[in-house]
Amino acid sequence: MSRSVQLSSSPLLASKTPVWRSKFIVAAIALGFTGLIARAAYVQVFANDFFLRQGEVRFARTLTLPANRGRVLDRNGMLLASSVPAPSIWANPEDIERDPAKLRELARLLDMSPADLDKKLKDDEKTFVWLRRQMDEPVVKQILALGIKGVYDIKEYKRLYPEGEAAAHIVGFTNVEDQGQEGVELVFQKQLSGKPGSRRVIKDRLGRVVEDVGETVPPVDGEDLQLSIDSKVQFFAYQKLREAVLEHKAKAGSVVVLDAQSGEVLALANYPSYSPDKRVNLSGEQLRNRALTDTFEPGSTMKPFAVALALEKGLVKPETPIQTAPGRITITGSTISDAHPHGVLTVNEVIQKSSNVGTVKMAMQLQPREMWEMFAQVGFGQKPQLPFPGVVSGRLRPYKTWRPIEQATMSYGYGISGSLFQVARAYTVFARDGEVVPATLMKAEQQVQGVRVFSAENAKSMRKMLQMAAGPGGTAQKAQTMGYSVGGKTGTAHKQEGKGYAGKKYRGFFVGMAPIEAPRIVVAVMIDEPSNGRYYGGDVAAPVFSQTVQQTLRMMGVQPDMAVKPQIVAKSVEESF
Repeated sequence: MSRSVQLSSSPLLASKTPVWRSKFIVAAIALGFTGLIARAAYVQVFANDFFLRQGEVRFARTLTLPANRGRVLDRNGMLLASSVPAPSIWANPEDIERDPAKLRELARLLDMSPADLDKKLKDDEKTFVWLRRQMDEPVVKQILALGIKGVYDIKEYKRLYPEGEAAAHIVGFTNVEDQGQEGVELVFQKQLSGKPGSRRVIKDRLGRVVEDVGETVPPVDGEDLQLSIDSKVQFFAYQKLREAVLEHKAKAGSVVVLDAQSGEVLALANYPSYSPDKRVNLSGEQLRNRALTDTFEPGSTMKPFAVALALEKGLVKPETPIQTAPGRITITGSTISDAHPHGVLTVNEVIQKSSNVGTVKMAMQLQPREMWEMFAQVGFGQKPQLPFPGVVSGRLRPYKTWRPIEQATMSYGYGISGSLFQVARAYTVFARDGEVVPATLMKAEQQVQGVRVFSAENAKSMRKMLQMAAGPGGTAQKAQTMGYSVGGKTGTAHKQEGKGYAGKKYRGFFVGMAPIEAPRIVVAVMIDEPSNGRYYGGDVAAPVFSQTVQQTLRMMGVQPDMAVKPQIVAKSVEESF
């Protein structure tokens, strides 16, 4: 039988507890609950916004939803630039799983050495580091399949350029952040880039999305951009230019093809070029859009403008004889010479033979202001209205500062400078029956209005002279094209170096149009520093013009206006500088 416990016998239980002690304990408990209630009220009511912000700082993130960059198209809807999905891989070094075998395989898939990967991941205090941007999707899937903790992917886009180096100087390129850096990619950045969207989420400490908060703002894709460029004409012109530069061991070259009626740029090619999506070790020589950024003295390609102005002012007619003997003329102590003395030439023959003396004799009958206004009207000394980086205005000094010898030399292209694009556009004044048209890099939806400079009659007279210059006895017989009549003017100019001219460095160029009776295109070709024995524009630039004209007109569906193949002589007549 168990003994019963006498509780009253315990001295602790037998002693009386003071009343104040129990009251104190109850008060302490009540005070604690009051503090908890006050704290809860403070957190939930009075400082609610503060604590929500603190929570968001620690766990809420705004994810950017990238917009798809707009496409760049040619006039026929062919792709010149487009974006394709290209996920990027990033890591959180703080949470990375340090499995040696997996990390070696990750380095292999990232196309980097294990040492380089370890260098990126060694800083444990970082929570974000790029491992590789814009990768191929199949490779990204292999990386994610490794299941490495702390390695994630993010959606991005990569820019592709189907026409490669042929259209590089027009289209340009973007950087890894999808920001335009050159060409139309830079100029039309705002239209092409669109507007990225956003998504507000709550992430856990491992970076996983656990909840969406707020509204998702969808991205607005960029606008498509349709250029006036014909990708087939562009490619062909580039190929022929490249062949000519290599054949003549030249430093560089450019080609411009304009629609003579609308002013649209059908092709604008430069060599050397580059591949827009493989920009390793690029130089300024490759990046420069020479047709728009490089200025030069146009040489004999300026003679038709001075002669056309003399016709316009009624000083001469196409059959007016001009005495050019003895092949030189002296103006204020300076002598201007022809490459070959010709004697008496008609105005037609002055252009055909490219006579400096004949051109100067007509130009000196004009007022400096008249010449200056005409040069300005056709675009010299003014920046072309093309939305393009680096476009230059060239040099056309105020007429009040001209000395007589400067007026004389400007008539045959010295003392004035411009880009190849400016020269090509200026020649639309002859192709459009006396109107010069504004040039555009965008596809034109309606007929453009030109600015009249010469009468239609005088413009047609000049076209006949230009046809003679490209025909038998002219300086550019190699410009003749099978099936199409052509007309144009050669130019060969010494290159300027400092304040003087380089003794053995030249630019050879040719500018012309076809078909001659109703021109559809104007083509300008420039070969810079040919060094393989020939440097005249009729030898180095005219053949590129011929090939480009023939192919372009066929692509445009223009019917041939000549039934037989023109005879092309083996050697061009040397032109005057």
